[in-house]
Amino acid sequence: MSNVLAETKDLFTRNLRTSGIYIAFVAIVVLFTFLTGGTLLAPENVTNLVLQNAHILIMALGMIMVIVAGHIDLSVGSVLAFASAVSAVLVIKAGMPWWVGLLAAVVVGLLVGAWHGFWVAFVGIPAFIVTLAGMLLFRGLTWVVLENVSLSPFPAEYKTIATGFSRGLFGEITVGQGSGLLAQPQTVDIFTLLIGVVAVAGFVVTQVRSRRARIGYNQKVESMPLFIAKLVAVAVVAMAFAWALAFNRGFPLVLIVLGVLILVYQLITNRTVFGRHVYAVGGNLSAAQLSGVNVRKVNFWLFVHMGLLTGIAAAMFSARSNGAQPGMGNSFELDVIAACFIGGASTTGGIGRVTGALVGGLVMAVMSNGMSLMGVPQSVQPIVKGLVLLIAVAFDIYNKRRAGATR
Repeated sequence: MSNVLAETKDLFTRNLRTSGIYIAFVAIVVLFTFLTGGTLLAPENVTNLVLQNAHILIMALGMIMVIVAGHIDLSVGSVLAFASAVSAVLVIKAGMPWWVGLLAAVVVGLLVGAWHGFWVAFVGIPAFIVTLAGMLLFRGLTWVVLENVSLSPFPAEYKTIATGFSRGLFGEITVGQGSGLLAQPQTVDIFTLLIGVVAVAGFVVTQVRSRRARIGYNQKVESMPLFIAKLVAVAVVAMAFAWALAFNRGFPLVLIVLGVLILVYQLITNRTVFGRHVYAVGGNLSAAQLSGVNVRKVNFWLFVHMGLLTGIAAAMFSARSNGAQPGMGNSFELDVIAACFIGGASTTGGIGRVTGALVGGLVMAVMSNGMSLMGVPQSVQPIVKGLVLLIAVAFDIYNKRRAGATR
């Protein structure tokens, strides 16, 4: 037991940047669960957390790559609003089919991403300036496209992608009986539970294969008891999450989209040449250039990816909002960027992971939701978020100084 504890302490110390965010996330969840009397983890609220923050998590997948490469994108909130506005005009005002609106939002995001990528990669203007200009440009175009008015509602099919659920596909299990004269049986959705089981099985298989590969290359790995404890902890959390969804309304369709995107961008960042080049460019630009990395191409496609994900997020958010408004998307870029830095991304580039950005986004989501449940005034909530972001960046700087001192 003492060996396991010593190893756990050693792993935590060596991986403080990545492990700290998971511990902080658990602590924040426990804190707000206590402060809200358990409401935070109620099945209905867990479902609402997914629906309310899916667009932020989707955009964080692209933003983490942009930040890892040493850039920033300040325009995502305005681009989301512009893509949503184009979709609303086509579907609500022009009467086109609902799927045209979805496709239009994604295409607009791609075109904007290519626009930003051109100025950054081929003209050489810093991304901060390009996307700051984009933030102003596309906010103004949103007002122009909407003619300074809000448009709603979308057709039912359009709204389904962000508010729909898969329930009853494989039947339901009755787990209890509600109280009162009009009590309904309490059931859980089998399909949602199966998704949780498949996700846990996939995680276990991936971790086992990764461990074997590292052993094959004579790399250091954690002890078997600690490895099993990690798998069990993840499995318990994942199945508890699946149970909450299954007990409420079933599996959200938006979570299917988010899950596919997470798998794709995990693959891109960890298993592709493009992903390795992104880390190379952010870690040491001169070395990447000398190694033959086409930096212009990498930078261009970075912003194309960011635009694609922003377009998808625009479709999701406009569907959930059931319309488009000139002011929609305000400050979204701050939430997305904060999610990445809280999740362990470095301010100087080269460091950051998809999973970290997702956990950072969930930290922001839990704080916002928890404070709302507690009745914390809207004027106070940004103060708390700002302090958390400041602490996260200070923690990043502390880690760098600590690493430099130990060399």
